[in-house]
Amino acid sequence: MGWHGRLALSYEQHAGTTVSRSRHHGPMRVLASLYPEGPAVCHQVLVHPPGGLVHGDVLELEIGLRAGSHVVLTTPGATRFYRSGGDVARQAVRARLEATARLEWLPLETICHRGTRAENELSFELAPGAEMIGWDTLALGLPASGEAFDSGSMRQQIQLPGIWLERALIDGGDRRLLDGPLGWAGRSVLGCVWFSRGDAIDPLLRERLLDQARELVAASPLAATAGATSTDARLVVLRVLAHRAEPVLALLGQVRAAWRQSAWQLDAHPPRIWRT
Repeated sequence: MGWHGRLALSYEQHAGTTVSRSRHHGPMRVLASLYPEGPAVCHQVLVHPPGGLVHGDVLELEIGLRAGSHVVLTTPGATRFYRSGGDVARQAVRARLEATARLEWLPLETICHRGTRAENELSFELAPGAEMIGWDTLALGLPASGEAFDSGSMRQQIQLPGIWLERALIDGGDRRLLDGPLGWAGRSVLGCVWFSRGDAIDPLLRERLLDQARELVAASPLAATAGATSTDARLVVLRVLAHRAEPVLALLGQVRAAWRQSAWQLDAHPPRIWRT
């Protein structure tokens, strides 16, 4: 039997302040609600004291944003999927945004240890007029410690219903995928960052977001393995491959800051927990 944790978060705007409510079962909690930008934008840090997931563990996060609310969610450290001796460990995140709500989903990296059996599912449903900036960084093994991801599996899904669906099954024994030039090309970290809206992004803004992402990629040491695209009028995505998580997160942070300024006329205000 694994450990089942569930956290339900809801947000609404009240007299110009984004107010939060939470209900939890199990180990997942909200560390704090902070307002470094003023009352309109609520920054929260989500913590999981056990520090990782093993066989049979399930973490479920339900997020609901009412109209006009703006929330920045992050984590104090990496999410870790450890070696499994049996059942799959699973994390599921589901968010629903009403019109004019804004969500920034900015967790630190997800690490898959050798021998893990894991599933990670992310779903963000945006009503027309709702907007979000989100990112995801997946790191395989612990290269700095000499631990390769040569066994185990990770099934990952990122979905914005009706806008974008991305699925992957990453098996540690699939060397064609992990080493091949059309796959991970010997890298161990895959990151992506996206800007999305529940209806069409203004065409001029969409082009500006793409141009900004491409300019930042061109100036990055990861330029050879990164690229930005827009396959839907409601979405802009940047993807990047690397050997380490730190340069990926640095690039994603630069893109998020540029997009935040262009789309919302807001300064970067990186979460305080990243600086401690």
